Amino acid sequence: MRVLIFQLDAFATRRFTGNPAAVMLLPAFPDDAALLAIAAENNLSETAFLVRDGDDYRLRWFTPKVEVPLCGHGTLASAAVVMERLEPTRRTVVFDSASGPLRVERRDAGYVMDFPMRYLESIPTPPALAAALGVEPLEVVADAGNYTARLADARTVRELAPDFAALAKLEKTGIVVTAAGDGGYDFTSRYFAPRKGVPEDPVTGGAHCGLAPFWAARLGKREFRAFQASPRGGEVRCRWDGERVELEGACVFYLEGEAEI
Repeated sequence: MRVLIFQLDAFATRRFTGNPAAVMLLPAFPDDAALLAIAAENNLSETAFLVRDGDDYRLRWFTPKVEVPLCGHGTLASAAVVMERLEPTRRTVVFDSASGPLRVERRDAGYVMDFPMRYLESIPTPPALAAALGVEPLEVVADAGNYTARLADARTVRELAPDFAALAKLEKTGIVVTAAGDGGYDFTSRYFAPRKGVPEDPVTGGAHCGLAPFWAARLGKREFRAFQASPRGGEVRCRWDGERVELEGACVFYLEGEAEI
């Protein structure tokens, strides 16, 4: 069976920046083992699988190792595929996902995604986390799957060289590091997930669903211009609105073709 495949740089305005995602349009979801094998073959931080469902689409995301419940850059890339290639007259799409319905609206400069916020709970700094990061966080909060560690400044975030083997042994599968921003950004961050097969994710939309309310409480504002300081780097505009977080970004198409599966 041949299916359409696209590769896009998400949260980017030029190629080779932001976060690469594969998007594949399927007639139906095969079994999970097949989806995982395809994602491993694509070997990107996420592959998004789309299946048409009435007027909208069902959406799932896989890293090379696991299925994830939410993926911001994979959703952004999927929206660009739908509204720039499959149905170019559309201005909105709703994806049915494991995180509920995700609405994406096309804007002149990119796309705005409506995501559920992540609830973060303050916890004592786990000694193993500080050891793996190689730096003592100012504070640590956690959600169901991630630690978020606030560091002293943006430079510390950029220069951090964690022990990935040690990170992979932590209780949580994802580790966010963040600090107040510089260079005109409200905050900066990085995201590590070696247990998911993603040592460092270039730009992580889902992490910003927790970072937006986290920084709202510390900066006294609800709208942010954020930067994820991975080697590729990417900008995310965020707005916290109660139980939801809006994430805004753009995409650039890199590859379009067919895959035989």
